[in-house]
Amino acid sequence: MNSIKTLFQLAAQPLETWIRLTGKYHEHLEARGPRCEYHTTADWRARLHAAAGVSLPCGERAALDALWTEVLSSLAARRLQSGPASYLGWNDGDPALVEAIWCLIRHLKATKVVETGVGHGVTSRFALEALRLNGGGHLWSIDLPPPRNPEVHHEIGAAVGSGFAGRWSYVQGSSRRRLPRLLAEVAPIDLFIHDSLHSGHNTLFEMSQAWPALRRGGAIVVDDVDMNWGFQRFTEALPGHPALVCESDPIRPDTRRFNQKGLFGILIKAAGAS
Repeated sequence: MNSIKTLFQLAAQPLETWIRLTGKYHEHLEARGPRCEYHTTADWRARLHAAAGVSLPCGERAALDALWTEVLSSLAARRLQSGPASYLGWNDGDPALVEAIWCLIRHLKATKVVETGVGHGVTSRFALEALRLNGGGHLWSIDLPPPRNPEVHHEIGAAVGSGFAGRWSYVQGSSRRRLPRLLAEVAPIDLFIHDSLHSGHNTLFEMSQAWPALRRGGAIVVDDVDMNWGFQRFTEALPGHPALVCESDPIRPDTRRFNQKGLFGILIKAAGAS
């Protein structure tokens, strides 16, 4: 019965099904190739803050730590696991990634943020709280619920809660369908976060869509860059813009990753860029 229901769901969304199958095809092709050997930026925190014109320590640590306690407790109260492989094998945002996003939003005085991939919504919650401290702003989150796993659809955005009505837009669908039009409607944006399908094919697509919509001085954050060549290839074509490769900091070891942590990347659009 479940397999029949899944077939009906896939047939009801032919374009999304085609996009999903195409994405899986590219993932399969890329898996045959060598892994990209990224060189990490040991002082990424200092360089991120310097690009934003802020010195370390920046004074955000206490707020971050307090919110982590609240977010993890809210997930536990709903009997949801957090951290690596907690959502159908996908990860929640880890503390280092969240810290980078939080500080970028706060120090860039961001008001418009777009992300792809929601899952439990841990990254979304921190972005929304940082925007609230900035005095307002809006987060648009694009995510396609896994069609073959309706039993986890209720988990999407669980960490966000109900306190952000009017400031959080959940855009259901694939980034292939939803991202170009959304960016055309809301640009310029201050920050773009890629955390959806981690293939080079998809990463390059999303970054190429987000870059023209990004304001000068804004940033792109790409999670799990060690899983593909996308971030490497995109940043190589933009040598005048600061690119940082940062080591993740999961709440427990991610044994699937080469360093049991993973990597994320940050690309900052230099002042005077187009």
